[in-house]
Amino acid sequence: MNFNDIKKNYKVLICIVIGVSLISCRNKKASGLTGWSAQEKSAVGFYDSKSNYAGQDTPPGMVLIEGGSFTMGQVQDDVLFDWNTTPVKQQVRSFYMDETEVTNSEYLFYLNWMEKVFPPNDINYEHIYQSAVPDTLVWRDVLGFNELLTENYLRHPGYQDYPVIGVSWVQANQYCNWRTNRVNEKILMDKGVLKPLYDLDSLEVKGKDHFDTDTYLQNPYAMFDGDSTIYKKGLPDFKARKKGEPRPARGSFTGRQVKVSDGILSAKFRLPTEVEWEYAAKAIVEDREYNNIRGRKKYAWSGKYTRNKSKRYKGDQLANFKQGKGDYSGVPGWSNDGADITIQVKSYEPNAFGLYDMSGNVAEWVSDVYRPIIDNDANDFNYYRGNIFTKKMIDSEGKVVIADNFSVQYDTLDNGRITPKNLPGSIKTVPITKQDAYMRNNYEKAYNVDAKDGDLASTKFYDKDEDELDVKPRMYNSPIKPKEIGESGLIKQQYDTEKRTTLISNKTRVYKGGSWRDREYWLDPSQRRYLPEYMATNYIGFRCVTDRIGPMTQNTRTPTSRGVRY
Repeated sequence: MNFNDIKKNYKVLICIVIGVSLISCRNKKASGLTGWSAQEKSAVGFYDSKSNYAGQDTPPGMVLIEGGSFTMGQVQDDVLFDWNTTPVKQQVRSFYMDETEVTNSEYLFYLNWMEKVFPPNDINYEHIYQSAVPDTLVWRDVLGFNELLTENYLRHPGYQDYPVIGVSWVQANQYCNWRTNRVNEKILMDKGVLKPLYDLDSLEVKGKDHFDTDTYLQNPYAMFDGDSTIYKKGLPDFKARKKGEPRPARGSFTGRQVKVSDGILSAKFRLPTEVEWEYAAKAIVEDREYNNIRGRKKYAWSGKYTRNKSKRYKGDQLANFKQGKGDYSGVPGWSNDGADITIQVKSYEPNAFGLYDMSGNVAEWVSDVYRPIIDNDANDFNYYRGNIFTKKMIDSEGKVVIADNFSVQYDTLDNGRITPKNLPGSIKTVPITKQDAYMRNNYEKAYNVDAKDGDLASTKFYDKDEDELDVKPRMYNSPIKPKEIGESGLIKQQYDTEKRTTLISNKTRVYKGGSWRDREYWLDPSQRRYLPEYMATNYIGFRCVTDRIGPMTQNTRTPTSRGVRY
């Protein structure tokens, strides 16, 4: 053996020693605070979630919006003098958001599923499917002819990639819940935990017999009346089979069910909060210089004009909106924005976050209840108005209550539409009680929609408890000239009983962004408008978001590696 061979062998030996050292260090790190390694936990039936979790997958059709700090509000041209967009500094957590608005084709899949699972000709489900159908009559105008759109816009393939409209805030929320279940159902089928439910001969997906994420996590065997044949093999269970224990039958469920701690199931889909939507639309990341923002953004794109400045497309509009009185697209042969009504999604360039049509095409529902002012006293971390804290309903036997097929409860909305409170197969919830919130310092009650703006604490009876008052005082009742004298000889305070109405209520929701029928003024992401949650229009659509779990960003840099400190 010559000197070069000895040198090579020596290098190999050093590499082996270093590798063994690294492996041993990693195993020591994995042993945790108790000295139990991941392998030792698995051998006796304990599960270590860190051993298999590789990070959160980006949900289909979504992009990651890295959280950060920004100034909410700050409209540049407040020509209407609404004064409802005063600047407020806000911190936003990272989240995932749909690249585009929900389209007609995606919403039709939802409608087809609802019609199949809850047939409208079955008396038990007679109102469920209809509650999900958009209001196609929003295209009608007493002095306009749009009957073609009322009959074709939702279902015709020519409009399949156009944003769905005619959807109320209530319907948009129901779609988000449904999407959560379908995404997680697909994940479990791909993982080999759940069999393809729609191909089974022995079972039918109908009524309460369908996949529901909350029900599955509560008790996987509560679905389909406990029929375990819906499950395939399950996740691998590394617990060793005992000596003499018979082998399980071929194709039987030999693993275990999925838990939250596995990190496999998707977080719930929902409407974005107003803060999230505005933050995502502004995409201030493109104006960042180190940890500062240079300048102010008027639109979802960079710059203060709506026309394209590139040589190839110079003069073309950067969004779909109304150009002027009687001008929704431009003259024939030279269409400014390519559409007279809505346009198919991804027709324009995305913003810096990769989101399409955050200015123009359709306005979008957000989850917040509207109030005219978000002042500096508001929470500056993930601000949201609309919280109603609930808990699972428990029956007299201590079991979680799951809605059945024969006692579906409905709400009749103010416009007469009927909508189910709970779909069959889902877990029923109830508001938390005062006992649940006892001795808490972060909340005191279930209903917080009108907190600090409409609740008892915002009236002159702020020091009272609601149980002490026969009738909750109304904010808009005026004092009247008293006709009675109290026992003490003093004038008895009285208020009129006339019911005054206002468009601002606890059922009024915010919608953001300009649309195909709005002028340029409304394209500013800071603008905010509102509408009752049960109403729909031909210019409001929606898109979904879901929470980012774990690190704010997908890159692996540590905080100290983001920049050199001097």
